[in-house]
Amino acid sequence: MKKILFVIDSLACAGAEKSLITLLSLIDYSKYEVDLQLFSYGGELENLLPKEVKLLEPLDYMKFTTLSLKKAIQEGIFKLKLRYLLSRLKFSFILRKGKSDNRAKARLFWEINKNCIEESEKEYDIAIAYAQGVPTFYVADRVRAKRKFAWVNVSYQLEGIEKEYQREKYKKFNKIVLVSDSVKDIFEEVYPEFREKFEVIYDINNPKIMEDMSKIGDKLPNKDEIKLLTIGRLANQKGYDIALEACKILKDKGIKFKWYALGKGPLKEEIEQKIDELELKEYFILLGVTSNPYGYIKSADIYVQTSRFEGFGLAIAEARILNVPVVTTEFDAVYNQMVQRKNGIVTRMNAQSVAAGIMELIENKELKNSIIEYLKNEKKGNLEEYKKFEKLIEG
Repeated sequence: MKKILFVIDSLACAGAEKSLITLLSLIDYSKYEVDLQLFSYGGELENLLPKEVKLLEPLDYMKFTTLSLKKAIQEGIFKLKLRYLLSRLKFSFILRKGKSDNRAKARLFWEINKNCIEESEKEYDIAIAYAQGVPTFYVADRVRAKRKFAWVNVSYQLEGIEKEYQREKYKKFNKIVLVSDSVKDIFEEVYPEFREKFEVIYDINNPKIMEDMSKIGDKLPNKDEIKLLTIGRLANQKGYDIALEACKILKDKGIKFKWYALGKGPLKEEIEQKIDELELKEYFILLGVTSNPYGYIKSADIYVQTSRFEGFGLAIAEARILNVPVVTTEFDAVYNQMVQRKNGIVTRMNAQSVAAGIMELIENKELKNSIIEYLKNEKKGNLEEYKKFEKLIEG
């Protein structure tokens, strides 16, 4: 029986995390023994893990980082964890010195803290870093495995120090799995020397699970108004500034609608302030997060994605599976699944264009109905991608 380790930051409700849960639900556990290592625990999707998956204990240093500063100082001094304390303080100090994007933060975290993080106890047949950044660095440097695979699920445009630093990590992997052709093309521009390691495996969608969960999930309020829905982390990548400006345009046109958003993230306060500033409190509603978004999706009239970039766009795939028309910005990977004016509308990456796309679906009933019919007849899901995964595992 092959021993496999998956590593991901957390099981918060987001695209890569949902993709991993779907993949784990398809694995034949008579053939594979699967462990899962997280860096942050308590995510909404943890309760959806298959019972056969062994969720490993938190790494010792990661437990230390969750302590209050007072408790961390006490443990550092009195329990001989001074190395942990100094690393934590150094990382905190560097972050306060200036703004860093997520890629720089991941590199700094690993450079400063990697010697505090223990090596995996077991040796695995296969270790899989299912996200960029710290999971990739951990599998590269701290996991003992016969073969190592790195998943890349965003358009990964690296340059300068980040490019050089991560090159050394990706050298340690046997395969690099890209979740769409556009992600592969962008990654290949950055690291053409790894071309022979590439495999394209799309995020797996299981239509039956989504349909079943949509029947038991919470629904959007059934009021006499257009219901728009966006799903995505409250972060710059997802383009909530574009969504809010588009929302203001629709409001000013006198459209009767509500725009709901599922997600959490670092820009929550900024987005709330913008909602107040644009007087959109009655129009743009933040719903937080849920492990089952499918009832919300199914009850929406239009699904809207305003992303600046995506590796694949899993929420769009979920809306399509549930026959909900899509309006989306034209990010890199969008045409991996969108057919313009057939299963939705692809717009330019600005508020005016997004608002115009939404308006067209509201006003042009014939177009909207033709899109819904097209969606009903589209191929649902891509469970065949699991065969690619198993072929990869079997080598």
